[in-house]
Amino acid sequence: MWSLLVGRKRLLSDPKRLGRWGESRCAAYLKRKGYKTITRNYSCARGEIDLIMADDNAIVFVEVKTRRNEDHSQAQYAVTRKKQAKMLRTARYFLKNYKIKDRPLRFDVVAIILGEKGPPEIRHYENAFVPPGRG
Repeated sequence: MWSLLVGRKRLLSDPKRLGRWGESRCAAYLKRKGYKTITRNYSCARGEIDLIMADDNAIVFVEVKTRRNEDHSQAQYAVTRKKQAKMLRTARYFLKNYKIKDRPLRFDVVAIILGEKGPPEIRHYENAFVPPGRG
């Protein structure tokens, strides 16, 4: 926690650093919940996915939204239908590339709000959206 106290101003002033910090916090949070990391920052021609994790039942594709605050809108609403479609295309590519079949999939969103003081707020939205044909 000491590093957060010292580095909060630095994080709040640098959106890229804040995003990387949020992804690291999210990965640690999900590991504490029993998830296993498959990969971080998976990128291909179709797009990018922040975290690909596995829980006991599914492969979980995670979009992390880290914000200074939510003065204008809640972080999870930044995962628009367009972003969802891009995540789905990227997930399909990942599954095909690694020859993964017959494994349940899930798309989660994790919102992390740092704020000016106090501990960061972490909200995990399991099954945040269901791709067409999977509902």
